Amino acid sequence: MPTHKTSAWPLSLVYVGLVVYASLYPFADWRDQGPAPWLFLVAPWPVYWTGFDVLANVLGYAPLGFLLALSTLRTGHGRRAVLWATLGAGGLSLLMETLQSYLPARVPSNVDLVLNVAGAWAGATAATLLERRGALDRWIRFRARWFVPDARGALVLLALWPFALLFPSAVPLGLGQVFERVEAALADVLLDTPFLDWLPVRDVELQPLVPLAEMSCVMFGALIPCLLGFSVIPSAARRVVFVVTVFAVGLGATILSFALSYGPMHAWAWFGLPVQAGLVLAAVFAALLLRASSRFCAALLLLALGIYLAVINQAPSSAYFALTLQTWEQGRFIRFHGLAQWLGWIWPYAVLLYVLTRLWVQTEGEPKIRA
Repeated sequence: MPTHKTSAWPLSLVYVGLVVYASLYPFADWRDQGPAPWLFLVAPWPVYWTGFDVLANVLGYAPLGFLLALSTLRTGHGRRAVLWATLGAGGLSLLMETLQSYLPARVPSNVDLVLNVAGAWAGATAATLLERRGALDRWIRFRARWFVPDARGALVLLALWPFALLFPSAVPLGLGQVFERVEAALADVLLDTPFLDWLPVRDVELQPLVPLAEMSCVMFGALIPCLLGFSVIPSAARRVVFVVTVFAVGLGATILSFALSYGPMHAWAWFGLPVQAGLVLAAVFAALLLRASSRFCAALLLLALGIYLAVINQAPSSAYFALTLQTWEQGRFIRFHGLAQWLGWIWPYAVLLYVLTRLWVQTEGEPKIRA
């Protein structure tokens, strides 16, 4: 049995959620449309199709097949990893295509099902081939050298961080900005009820962040993933490599987001003086914490998250920014119907919950993180 819990299982569950979201969006107007929901299986193949449709359906399920096979390999059932991964992904695809029969905005397709299964098989086969060539063992050894044994949750969150940055935000590296949206959603739910008066009333609308507040948001936005990594990386030397990687990935994801949202000529438009100062301060604080204990970094991460979320949720969304997001959500940028936006909203709160749970478990007597 492996000495570390595999991250492939939770990543598989996250990817299943992505597939369900993308397959059933917009989750509206559910109704029985007459024909049996499984009739698409025996329907004639569509006459018109595009290369993009083929590629999207194959590539959409390939990561799922890869992760499911990897999960199976880590549990010691390698001989049937491809079979179980393909069957699991194929069953999910069949369920999604069947449910699409009840959504007027979606069209179930037997071709999509076949392509999904083919993609899952290709991903599972790739995972098995990598395992046979020793890549899995090398990753296990690498993880054992770099991370503490209970690092699975942190690794999953760190893997999701770049994707959370892909949706354009009002503040660079700004995730978790949900106050205005939650406020508006609660007002809609409580409309025409006496509970509407219970909501706090603001005398003035949210004002744009001053440069100092923007600098603070950028600093914490870069420092939080560093602290999350420090909580599971005990070696100071490896923390240096990790910090460089975090900054490179964060900058790359933000540049890509702005380039695809506003055009390549505006890829660096976000890189103003407050952002530069925030990144420098984040690098300085990360350097000062290279030799701090993992438990201290986890506790500091809670404090950083609290300040970060309090400040960034005071930032409003401008009308121009809201218009840009509408264009982005309609498909100009990366698709999946705004799933990246949800990831950007949720990611800091998932980190908060993870760290609280981890510290609680350690306080209750579980093995402590190595310093």
